[in-house]
Amino acid sequence: MLICGLIRSMNTVLSDALADGTQLPRTIALIGKYHSPEIAESLRLLVRHLHERGMTVLIEEETARNVVSRLELGSWASGSFAWLGAHADLAIVVGGDGTMLNAARHLARYRVPLVGVNQGRLGFMTDIARADMLTCMDELLDGRFVPETRMLLDAEIVRDERTVFSNLALNDVVVDKGAIGRMIELELFIDGEFIYHLRSDGLIVATSTGSTAYSLSANGPIIHPLVSAIALVPLCPHALSNRPILVGDRSEIEIRIVHATDSRAHFDGQVTVDLRNADRVRIRRSEYSICLLHPKTYSYFAMLRQKLHWSERPKEHPTSN
Repeated sequence: MLICGLIRSMNTVLSDALADGTQLPRTIALIGKYHSPEIAESLRLLVRHLHERGMTVLIEEETARNVVSRLELGSWASGSFAWLGAHADLAIVVGGDGTMLNAARHLARYRVPLVGVNQGRLGFMTDIARADMLTCMDELLDGRFVPETRMLLDAEIVRDERTVFSNLALNDVVVDKGAIGRMIELELFIDGEFIYHLRSDGLIVATSTGSTAYSLSANGPIIHPLVSAIALVPLCPHALSNRPILVGDRSEIEIRIVHATDSRAHFDGQVTVDLRNADRVRIRRSEYSICLLHPKTYSYFAMLRQKLHWSERPKEHPTSN
Protein backbone atom coordinates (compact mmCIF):
# COMPACT_ATOMS: atom_id res chain seq x y z
CA MET A 1 0.00 0.00 0.00
CA LEU A 2 1.28 3.44 -0.91
CA ILE A 3 1.17 5.33 2.40
CA CYS A 4 1.54 9.05 2.09
CA GLY A 5 2.68 9.24 5.69
CA LEU A 6 5.90 7.43 4.78
CA ILE A 7 6.91 10.29 2.51
CA ARG A 8 8.43 13.06 4.63
CA SER A 9 9.00 15.77 2.04
CA MET A 10 6.66 17.29 -0.51
CA ASN A 11 9.51 17.13 -3.02
CA THR A 12 10.33 13.44 -2.44
CA VAL A 13 9.46 11.19 -5.36
CA LEU A 14 8.33 7.61 -5.05
CA SER A 15 11.60 6.23 -6.37
CA ASP A 16 13.30 7.63 -3.25
CA ALA A 17 10.65 6.09 -1.01
CA LEU A 18 11.18 2.64 -2.52
CA ALA A 19 14.36 2.36 -0.50
CA ASP A 20 12.18 2.36 2.62
CA GLY A 21 10.12 -0.56 1.37
CA THR A 22 7.21 1.37 -0.11
CA GLN A 23 5.64 -0.40 -3.08
CA LEU A 24 4.45 1.05 -6.35
CA PRO A 25 0.65 0.99 -6.66
CA ARG A 26 -0.84 -2.03 -8.37
CA THR A 27 -4.55 -1.70 -7.63
CA ILE A 28 -6.17 1.52 -8.86
CA ALA A 29 -9.65 2.79 -7.98
CA LEU A 30 -11.51 5.00 -10.47
CA ILE A 31 -14.11 7.52 -9.31
CA GLY A 32 -16.00 9.79 -11.69
CA LYS A 33 -18.80 12.31 -11.73
CA TYR A 34 -22.06 10.80 -12.85
CA HIS A 35 -24.03 11.49 -16.03
CA SER A 36 -21.23 13.14 -18.03
CA PRO A 37 -20.30 11.84 -21.52
CA GLU A 38 -16.89 13.56 -21.34
CA ILE A 39 -16.04 11.91 -18.03
CA ALA A 40 -17.31 8.56 -19.29
CA GLU A 41 -14.90 8.81 -22.21
CA SER A 42 -12.01 9.72 -19.87
CA LEU A 43 -12.82 6.73 -17.69
CA ARG A 44 -12.86 4.48 -20.75
CA LEU A 45 -9.39 5.68 -21.76
CA LEU A 46 -8.09 5.26 -18.22
CA VAL A 47 -9.42 1.72 -17.82
CA ARG A 48 -7.81 0.57 -21.06
CA HIS A 49 -4.54 2.33 -20.33
CA LEU A 50 -4.28 0.98 -16.79
CA HIS A 51 -5.07 -2.54 -17.98
CA GLU A 52 -2.29 -2.21 -20.56
CA ARG A 53 0.04 -1.21 -17.73
CA GLY A 54 -0.90 -4.39 -15.88
CA MET A 55 -2.88 -2.64 -13.16
CA THR A 56 -5.88 -4.08 -11.36
CA VAL A 57 -8.74 -1.60 -11.84
CA LEU A 58 -11.59 -1.12 -9.36
CA ILE A 59 -14.50 1.23 -9.99
CA GLU A 60 -16.64 2.99 -7.41
CA GLU A 61 -20.13 1.48 -7.51
CA GLU A 62 -22.09 4.63 -8.38
CA THR A 63 -19.58 5.47 -11.08
CA ALA A 64 -19.97 1.94 -12.45
CA ARG A 65 -23.76 2.08 -12.32
CA ASN A 66 -24.14 5.46 -14.00
CA VAL A 67 -21.17 5.70 -16.33
CA VAL A 68 -18.90 2.73 -16.88
CA SER A 69 -21.57 0.07 -17.43
CA ARG A 70 -22.39 1.71 -20.79
CA LEU A 71 -18.88 1.59 -22.17
CA GLU A 72 -18.16 -2.07 -23.02
CA LEU A 73 -14.90 -2.15 -21.09
CA GLY A 74 -14.79 -5.86 -20.41
CA SER A 75 -14.37 -7.28 -16.92
CA TRP A 76 -13.96 -4.96 -13.96
CA ALA A 77 -14.85 -5.03 -10.27
CA SER A 78 -16.90 -2.37 -8.52
CA GLY A 79 -17.81 -1.66 -4.93
CA SER A 80 -18.46 0.93 -2.24
CA PHE A 81 -15.99 3.51 -1.01
CA ALA A 82 -15.31 1.29 2.00
CA TRP A 83 -14.52 -1.61 -0.31
CA LEU A 84 -12.25 0.60 -2.42
CA GLY A 85 -10.52 1.83 0.72
CA ALA A 86 -9.78 -1.75 1.78
CA HIS A 87 -8.33 -2.81 -1.57
CA ALA A 88 -6.99 0.17 -3.55
CA ASP A 89 -3.43 1.51 -3.44
CA LEU A 90 -4.41 4.68 -5.25
CA ALA A 91 -7.61 6.43 -6.36
CA ILE A 92 -7.97 8.49 -9.54
CA VAL A 93 -10.80 11.02 -9.37
CA VAL A 94 -12.14 12.28 -12.69
CA GLY A 95 -14.31 15.40 -12.52
CA GLY A 96 -14.15 18.65 -10.61
CA ASP A 97 -13.33 19.63 -7.05
CA GLY A 98 -16.79 18.55 -5.88
CA THR A 99 -16.10 14.98 -6.96
CA MET A 100 -12.74 15.13 -5.20
CA LEU A 101 -14.31 16.46 -1.99
CA ASN A 102 -16.80 13.61 -1.90
CA ALA A 103 -14.11 11.00 -2.53
CA ALA A 104 -11.78 12.52 0.06
CA ARG A 105 -14.36 12.43 2.86
CA HIS A 106 -15.14 8.77 2.11
CA LEU A 107 -11.55 7.55 1.67
CA ALA A 108 -9.65 9.60 4.27
CA ARG A 109 -9.95 6.97 6.99
CA TYR A 110 -8.42 4.37 4.64
CA ARG A 111 -5.40 6.56 3.80
CA VAL A 112 -5.72 6.01 0.05
CA PRO A 113 -3.76 8.66 -1.94
CA LEU A 114 -5.82 10.64 -4.46
CA VAL A 115 -5.03 11.89 -7.96
CA GLY A 116 -7.34 14.41 -9.65
CA VAL A 117 -8.11 14.73 -13.36
CA ASN A 118 -9.86 18.04 -13.92
CA GLN A 119 -13.01 18.06 -16.01
CA GLY A 120 -14.81 20.67 -13.95
CA ARG A 121 -14.67 24.46 -14.06
CA LEU A 122 -11.85 25.53 -11.72
CA GLY A 123 -10.11 22.44 -10.40
CA PHE A 124 -8.00 23.67 -7.47
CA MET A 125 -7.51 20.04 -6.37
CA THR A 126 -8.08 18.13 -9.62
CA ASP A 127 -5.03 19.57 -11.29
CA ILE A 128 -4.25 17.17 -14.16
CA ALA A 129 -5.71 18.35 -17.47
CA ARG A 130 -7.55 15.77 -19.55
CA ALA A 131 -5.17 16.33 -22.47
CA ASP A 132 -2.23 15.33 -20.24
CA MET A 133 -4.08 12.55 -18.41
CA LEU A 134 -2.39 9.42 -19.78
CA THR A 135 1.12 10.92 -19.79
CA CYS A 136 0.71 12.06 -16.19
CA MET A 137 -0.63 8.67 -15.16
CA ASP A 138 2.46 6.98 -16.57
CA GLU A 139 4.68 9.36 -14.61
CA LEU A 140 2.71 8.82 -11.41
CA LEU A 141 2.70 5.04 -11.75
CA ASP A 142 6.44 5.11 -12.39
CA GLY A 143 6.97 6.99 -9.14
CA ARG A 144 7.48 10.53 -10.45
CA PHE A 145 5.09 12.66 -8.40
CA VAL A 146 4.84 15.26 -5.64
CA PRO A 147 2.84 14.18 -2.54
CA GLU A 148 0.93 16.76 -0.52
CA THR A 149 -0.91 16.16 2.75
CA ARG A 150 -4.16 18.05 3.41
CA MET A 151 -5.94 18.24 6.75
CA LEU A 152 -9.66 17.61 7.28
CA LEU A 153 -12.09 18.96 9.87
CA ASP A 154 -14.08 16.76 12.22
CA ALA A 155 -17.42 18.37 13.13
CA GLU A 156 -20.30 17.35 15.35
CA ILE A 157 -23.66 18.89 16.17
CA VAL A 158 -24.56 18.71 19.86
CA ARG A 159 -28.18 19.08 20.92
CA ASP A 160 -29.27 18.74 24.55
CA GLU A 161 -25.81 17.39 25.45
CA ARG A 162 -26.09 14.65 22.83
CA THR A 163 -24.27 14.37 19.49
CA VAL A 164 -26.98 14.19 16.83
CA PHE A 165 -24.75 14.37 13.75
CA SER A 166 -21.07 14.23 12.82
CA ASN A 167 -19.13 14.41 9.58
CA LEU A 168 -15.78 15.23 8.01
CA ALA A 169 -15.01 18.22 5.80
CA LEU A 170 -12.02 18.83 3.56
CA ASN A 171 -12.98 22.36 2.50
CA ASP A 172 -15.17 23.86 5.18
CA VAL A 173 -17.98 23.70 7.68
CA VAL A 174 -20.48 26.53 7.19
CA VAL A 175 -23.20 27.59 9.61
CA ASP A 176 -25.68 29.92 7.91
CA LYS A 177 -29.14 31.43 8.18
CA GLY A 178 -30.74 29.05 5.67
CA ALA A 179 -33.41 30.11 3.19
CA ILE A 180 -34.99 32.75 5.44
CA GLY A 181 -33.74 36.30 4.92
CA ARG A 182 -33.18 37.14 8.60
CA MET A 183 -29.68 37.13 10.01
CA ILE A 184 -28.46 34.42 12.33
CA GLU A 185 -27.19 35.20 15.84
CA LEU A 186 -24.43 33.00 17.17
CA GLU A 187 -21.64 32.90 19.73
CA LEU A 188 -18.11 31.81 18.89
CA PHE A 189 -15.81 30.02 21.33
CA ILE A 190 -12.22 28.93 20.72
CA ASP A 191 -10.70 26.43 23.13
CA GLY A 192 -13.54 27.22 25.52
CA GLU A 193 -12.91 30.97 25.49
CA PHE A 194 -15.74 33.29 24.39
CA ILE A 195 -14.63 35.28 21.32
CA TYR A 196 -17.66 37.27 20.15
CA HIS A 197 -21.39 37.44 19.56
CA LEU A 198 -22.01 37.54 15.81
CA ARG A 199 -25.03 38.72 13.85
CA SER A 200 -24.53 37.84 10.19
CA ASP A 201 -25.59 35.55 7.36
CA GLY A 202 -23.35 32.89 8.86
CA LEU A 203 -19.80 31.79 9.61
CA ILE A 204 -17.35 29.76 7.48
CA VAL A 205 -14.79 27.53 9.18
CA ALA A 206 -12.29 26.63 6.47
CA THR A 207 -9.10 24.62 6.06
CA SER A 208 -6.23 25.76 3.86
CA THR A 209 -7.80 23.64 1.10
CA GLY A 210 -11.13 25.42 1.59
CA SER A 211 -9.50 28.84 1.65
CA THR A 212 -9.83 28.99 -2.15
CA ALA A 213 -13.50 27.92 -2.07
CA TYR A 214 -16.49 29.63 -0.40
CA SER A 215 -14.18 31.39 2.06
CA LEU A 216 -12.38 33.17 -0.78
CA SER A 217 -15.64 34.59 -2.14
CA ALA A 218 -16.39 35.94 1.37
CA ASN A 219 -13.05 37.85 1.43
CA GLY A 220 -11.26 35.22 3.47
CA PRO A 221 -7.48 34.77 3.15
CA ILE A 222 -5.74 32.31 0.84
CA ILE A 223 -3.86 29.86 3.07
CA HIS A 224 -0.95 27.89 1.65
CA PRO A 225 -1.38 24.12 2.29
CA LEU A 226 1.83 24.07 4.35
CA VAL A 227 0.29 26.53 6.84
CA SER A 228 -1.45 24.66 9.66
CA ALA A 229 -4.34 27.02 10.24
CA ILE A 230 -8.12 27.22 10.28
CA ALA A 231 -9.89 30.31 8.94
CA LEU A 232 -13.00 31.74 10.60
CA VAL A 233 -14.74 33.94 8.03
CA PRO A 234 -18.02 35.76 8.83
CA LEU A 235 -20.63 35.95 6.07
CA CYS A 236 -21.95 39.51 5.64
CA PRO A 237 -21.52 40.49 9.32
CA HIS A 238 -23.75 43.21 10.73
CA ALA A 239 -20.71 44.80 12.44
CA LEU A 240 -17.96 45.58 9.93
CA SER A 241 -15.38 45.04 12.70
CA ASN A 242 -16.03 41.27 12.52
CA ARG A 243 -13.11 40.30 10.31
CA PRO A 244 -11.68 36.90 9.28
CA ILE A 245 -9.50 35.24 11.93
CA LEU A 246 -6.83 32.55 11.54
CA VAL A 247 -6.35 30.13 14.42
CA GLY A 248 -4.03 27.18 14.90
CA ASP A 249 -5.04 23.78 13.58
CA ARG A 250 -5.11 22.40 17.13
CA SER A 251 -7.80 24.84 18.22
CA GLU A 252 -11.24 23.54 19.15
CA ILE A 253 -14.00 25.73 17.76
CA GLU A 254 -17.56 25.87 19.01
CA ILE A 255 -20.42 27.77 17.40
CA ARG A 256 -23.53 28.19 19.53
CA ILE A 257 -26.81 29.11 17.85
CA VAL A 258 -28.37 31.93 19.87
CA HIS A 259 -31.26 32.79 17.59
CA ALA A 260 -32.13 31.70 14.06
CA THR A 261 -35.24 30.85 12.09
CA ASP A 262 -33.93 28.34 9.56
CA SER A 263 -30.23 27.84 10.31
CA ARG A 264 -28.22 25.00 8.80
CA ALA A 265 -24.78 23.46 8.88
CA HIS A 266 -23.10 22.54 5.59
CA PHE A 267 -20.15 20.17 5.16
CA ASP A 268 -18.13 20.90 2.00
CA GLY A 269 -21.33 22.28 0.50
CA GLN A 270 -22.50 18.70 -0.10
CA VAL A 271 -24.04 17.54 3.18
CA THR A 272 -26.59 19.77 4.94
CA VAL A 273 -28.13 19.44 8.40
CA ASP A 274 -30.87 21.60 9.94
CA LEU A 275 -29.99 23.37 13.19
CA ARG A 276 -32.09 24.55 16.12
CA ASN A 277 -31.66 27.34 18.62
CA ALA A 278 -29.17 26.35 21.36
CA ASP A 279 -27.48 23.78 19.10
CA ARG A 280 -23.68 23.72 19.27
CA VAL A 281 -21.43 22.96 16.31
CA ARG A 282 -18.06 21.71 17.51
CA ILE A 283 -15.18 21.64 15.04
CA ARG A 284 -11.61 20.40 15.38
CA ARG A 285 -8.87 19.02 13.19
CA SER A 286 -9.60 15.44 12.22
CA GLU A 287 -7.25 12.59 13.04
CA TYR A 288 -7.47 11.74 9.33
CA SER A 289 -5.80 13.55 6.47
CA ILE A 290 -5.63 12.96 2.75
CA CYS A 291 -2.68 12.71 0.42
CA LEU A 292 -2.94 14.40 -2.98
CA LEU A 293 -0.47 13.28 -5.63
CA HIS A 294 0.60 15.89 -8.17
CA PRO A 295 2.78 15.77 -11.29
CA LYS A 296 6.40 16.80 -10.64
CA THR A 297 5.77 20.07 -12.48
CA TYR A 298 3.03 21.03 -10.02
CA SER A 299 3.32 24.42 -8.30
CA TYR A 300 0.70 25.74 -5.87
CA PHE A 301 1.37 29.35 -6.86
CA ALA A 302 1.38 28.55 -10.57
CA MET A 303 -2.01 26.91 -10.03
CA LEU A 304 -3.30 30.07 -8.30
CA ARG A 305 -2.00 32.26 -11.12
CA GLN A 306 -3.82 30.13 -13.66
CA LYS A 307 -7.11 29.65 -11.80
CA LEU A 308 -7.38 33.21 -10.45
CA HIS A 309 -6.00 34.89 -13.59
CA TRP A 310 -3.40 36.83 -11.63
CA SER A 311 -1.15 37.37 -14.65
CA GLU A 312 -3.79 38.67 -17.03
CA ARG A 313 -3.53 42.27 -18.12
CA PRO A 314 -6.63 44.46 -18.13
CA LYS A 315 -8.30 44.65 -21.50
CA GLU A 316 -7.55 47.82 -23.37
CA HIS A 317 -10.59 49.65 -24.69
CA PRO A 318 -10.24 51.94 -27.69
CA THR A 319 -10.59 55.59 -26.81
CA SER A 320 -12.93 57.79 -28.76
CA ASN A 321 -11.61 60.91 -30.46
